[in-house]
Amino acid sequence: MADGTDPIEVPYRELSADALRGVLEAFVLREGTEYGRRDYSLQEKVAHVLRQLERGEARIVFDPGAETIDIVVTAPGRAARSAPR
Repeated sequence: MADGTDPIEVPYRELSADALRGVLEAFVLREGTEYGRRDYSLQEKVAHVLRQLERGEARIVFDPGAETIDIVVTAPGRAARSAPR
C-alpha cells in the first residue's frame, strides 16, 4: 500500500449476511467487470463470486489506508474480474 499499511483479509464467514451481500453486490456492479459473452443477472454474479470465496479462489481484503474493501482472486492462473464468477 502507498502508506505502508498492508491490506487485511476479511474472512467472508465473519460478515453478517447483509454485509456480505453488500460487498458482493458492490464488487459485481463495478464498472469494467467482465463476465464474457453471456449476460448474467446480479443474483447469478453474486452467487458466482460467493462460490469463489467458498472454494478459496477469492478473498475479501480491506485496505485501511484507502478505507476500501475489495475481492481478489487467489487461485493461480485466474484473471481478476475477467473470468466468469
